[in-house]
Amino acid sequence: MKLNIALMIIQFNRNIQFTKLIKAEGHLREFNFRKVNGILEELFTVDVSDDRGNRIMFKMRKEGTEWLIVTEQPVPDWVRNYSVRYNEAIEEELRIS
Repeated sequence: MKLNIALMIIQFNRNIQFTKLIKAEGHLREFNFRKVNGILEELFTVDVSDDRGNRIMFKMRKEGTEWLIVTEQPVPDWVRNYSVRYNEAIEEELRIS
C-alpha cells in the first residue's frame, strides 16, 4: 500500500491598521496607517484630511532603518515636513504589535 502525503505550509500575515493623532502645521490631524501585506517590501498606506476635508493619500516604504514617503502624486509640504513623526508612529506600532 502506497501512502501519499502532501505538505501544506500556511503562513499568517497579521493585518496592521491604526490611527494616530499627529500635530502638523499647528493642527491635530488624524492619520490612518495600514500595512500592505503580500509583497516583498515593507509598505504602509497613509491617509489624512486637509483643512477642507480632502483626503491626502500616500505610501511609506522602509528603506534601511527609516520609513520614507513614496508617492506618484505630489503631497503638500505640511505632509512631507512631518515624515519623521510618521516614521516614529509606525515604529512604535510595530514594537507593540
